[in-house]
Amino acid sequence: MTSDNEGIIGITDYAQRSLGDVTYVELPQIGLHYNKDQPFSIIESVKAASDIYMPVDGQIIAVNNSLDNNPGWVNSAPYSDGWIIKIKIASPNQFSELLSSQDYQDIIGPR
Repeated sequence: MTSDNEGIIGITDYAQRSLGDVTYVELPQIGLHYNKDQPFSIIESVKAASDIYMPVDGQIIAVNNSLDNNPGWVNSAPYSDGWIIKIKIASPNQFSELLSSQDYQDIIGPR
């Protein structure tokens, strides 16, 4: 989250490895509002298609159109070029409900 209550959303390295080679990312429309836990995107891979859910309430302010031609960036650079959307966070207090990096590691276990 930035000081402007904006956030960048994608998937984790663990999630992209679980999916396998990503072949397609469905991008939502800019301007749409999604509530926490509402699906906003679908990622297709050689293994499966998976919904991606909003971690907080927010409005889409940007999408990563580069994924149209390079969906593999979700695999090769999930924390940089492989981002999916940018949002304006509607309820910044929800940010405190998200898992910390350490809590996430505790859930997924050692790599």
